[in-house]
Amino acid sequence: MASAPPLQMQFVMSASDVDQLPDTPSEIAIVGRSNVGKSSLINALANRNQLAKVSKTPGRTQLLNLFELDDGTTIMDLPGYGYAKVPARVRATWGSMIEGYLLGRENLRLVVVLLDGEVGPTALDLDTLGWMEANEVPYRLVATKHDKVKPSQRDKRKKDLSAKCGVGVTDVLWVSASKNVNIDQMRARVREWLRPR
Repeated sequence: MASAPPLQMQFVMSASDVDQLPDTPSEIAIVGRSNVGKSSLINALANRNQLAKVSKTPGRTQLLNLFELDDGTTIMDLPGYGYAKVPARVRATWGSMIEGYLLGRENLRLVVVLLDGEVGPTALDLDTLGWMEANEVPYRLVATKHDKVKPSQRDKRKKDLSAKCGVGVTDVLWVSASKNVNIDQMRARVREWLRPR
């Protein structure tokens, strides 16, 4: 199978409210716990090290960060949830900002929920999935840090993770941004998900 070329994309803007965002023909959003690797994955998809800022301190993404692909479609990087060291006043705005975005963004095709493959889904992750289902927000699951799971443990971890999320094993794409595991497949899926209807 031919490798999927890197996604040609550029950072557009940061916003604190969905109403500040430009129109888009089609958009997907990436969400997950702080330190799950959202920025690293975006950089791997584009094959660029500094497109999305990777911080050693979780919780640095505090706004809605918009990236545009070469065809005009867009990817939204949402603030990570669940990190206590972010100031309470900032964290207090996240819920309304993220919910406002997820429920109010026109042409949002689906949300890519990143799960930490090394630690498995947390209660916060499961709460997020429950919220998505209750609000009929379509989503897909991607497990990061494939390389951090010992090869002898991978099959069991994949079964456990998918079972906790109530989906089949094949419904979760496992990736590693640092080792380039399934990044080609992820690029192809992003293109498919963004295809305007």
